[in-house]
Amino acid sequence: TSPNPASSSLPSSKFSNMKFSAVIVTLAFGSAAAFAPQQGSAPMRTTELSAKRGGRNAKKASLSAKDELMALAEANPDKLGNSIGFWDPLSLADQEFWGLSNEATIGYLRHAEIKHGRVAMAA
Repeated sequence: TSPNPASSSLPSSKFSNMKFSAVIVTLAFGSAAAFAPQQGSAPMRTTELSAKRGGRNAKKASLSAKDELMALAEANPDKLGNSIGFWDPLSLADQEFWGLSNEATIGYLRHAEIKHGRVAMAA
């Protein structure tokens, strides 16, 4: 007698579902690791960067927000960061929005950039 086709497809279907579930679990945990902090990966504060490089603000304990932006841009180790440095074509680092101080405006723009970047990554 020939085997029943329904009974022979049941184990492969069950195996296929288990395989699919394993792939989904692996992808979920693998992508979650991207958001976990890594030891020793936090960037230096810009005041430390400036002091380390002997920059013009090496003696100052705290930098203005614009000086901090410039120090971050100058400390960027990749090829694009080294070639461009600090680039602010719209002079946003000098502006004051909605009656906020310059420091608060730069903080607002940093926060907005982080928020929009997270939304773009989630999309």
